[in-house]
Amino acid sequence: MSRIELDNLAHQYVPGGDYALQPMQHVWEDGGAYALLGPSGCGKTTLLNIISGLLQPSQGRVLFGEQDVTRLAPEQRNIGQVFQFPVIYDTMSVFDNLAFPLRNRKLGEAYVARRVTQIAGMLGLEGVLKRRAKNLTADAKQKISLGRGLVREDVAAVLFDEPLTVIDPHLKWQLRRKLREVHEQLNLTLVYVTHDQTEALTFADKVVVMLAGQVLQVGTPQALFERPAHTFVGYFIGSPGMNFFDCQLEGSEAVIDGERVALEPAMAEAARNAGGRLQLGIRPGLIRPAAADEPALNIKVDKVEDLGDYALVSGHLGQQPVHVRLEASGAIGADGLRVVFPTQNALLYADDRLVGGGE
Repeated sequence: MSRIELDNLAHQYVPGGDYALQPMQHVWEDGGAYALLGPSGCGKTTLLNIISGLLQPSQGRVLFGEQDVTRLAPEQRNIGQVFQFPVIYDTMSVFDNLAFPLRNRKLGEAYVARRVTQIAGMLGLEGVLKRRAKNLTADAKQKISLGRGLVREDVAAVLFDEPLTVIDPHLKWQLRRKLREVHEQLNLTLVYVTHDQTEALTFADKVVVMLAGQVLQVGTPQALFERPAHTFVGYFIGSPGMNFFDCQLEGSEAVIDGERVALEPAMAEAARNAGGRLQLGIRPGLIRPAAADEPALNIKVDKVEDLGDYALVSGHLGQQPVHVRLEASGAIGADGLRVVFPTQNALLYADDRLVGGGE
C-alpha cells in the first residue's frame, strides 16, 4: 500500500494544446478509498491512466510513497487494476482465475489457496470456486475481476475504472457494499473512477470531483454535500442539486429579485471583498416552510412531485428557478409557498467559488 502524491501534475495530449488535466497538487493517503467523480470527458480516466502508468504526464510527477514512479511502466508500479469490462480467463476455474496473479509471482500453493479462499469469501464466490468462469453471470464475472485486482497483498494501490457499468442496477448496491467491506478488512489504497455520484459517495472515504480537467474539490461525502467549494460540486452532488440564485449584497442581506435573505455578517463581508458575480446557494432540503407570522420568501409553485416520503416542489423565486424538498405538501397555499432560508444554511459563491473556501 502506498501514499499517492500528484506533484504539479498536468497533461496535454498535444504539446501546446489544451490541458486534458490542469496542473494539480494533491496527496492521497495510504489506505484511503478515493473516488474520481465527474461527467464524461472531465479527465478522470486520463488521471487514472497516469497513476497506473498507461500514460505518461506532460508535466509533473507521480509518487508512490517516496518513490517517483512517473516514468515506470504499469508492471513496475506494483498495482492492481480492475476495468469496466471483466478481465478473466473463461476456460479457467474461478479458483485458478483468482490464483493467477499470485502464481505468476511464484508464490507457494499453500499461501495461494489461503489467499484465494479469503478473497472469494469476501466477494461471495466461495460456492463457485471449482466452476469455469465462462458459465457464470455477468456480475459473478465482474466479482472475479474484482478479486483478481484485490488478491495481491503487496500492491501499492488498486485502481478501478468504472467497474460496475456493465452490472444490472439492482446488483450494483451489492457489489458496492462488498467493495466497501473488502476495503475495511484489507486496508488497501483504492482509487475508483465513476460518473455516478451514488457509487462515489457510498464507496469512498474522500471524493475527488473533477470538471474540464480540473480537480474542483477533494472531500468527504458529507463535506461535498454541506459545503461544496464550487457551484458545479453543489449542482452535481445531490438529487436534485443545490439551488443557486444570482444576487446582490445590501448590508448583511442577499437580494434575489427583490427578495431578501439574511446572511452571516462575516460571510457577507468576505463576499464583498471577493467581488465578482455573486450567487447564493442552498440545498432543497434545508429550505423550510415559514410560520404564519414569520417574514418569508414567496415562491411561485410550478409543479409538485409526491415521491413517497417527501414532496419535491419546483417553482420560481422571482425569475429564478428553485427546488424545495418538503415533508408534506400541505404547506403550499393558493398563492404559492412561503419559505425561510435559514441563515446558517445559506452559502455565498463569488465567480463560482465558495466564499470562505471548502474542504
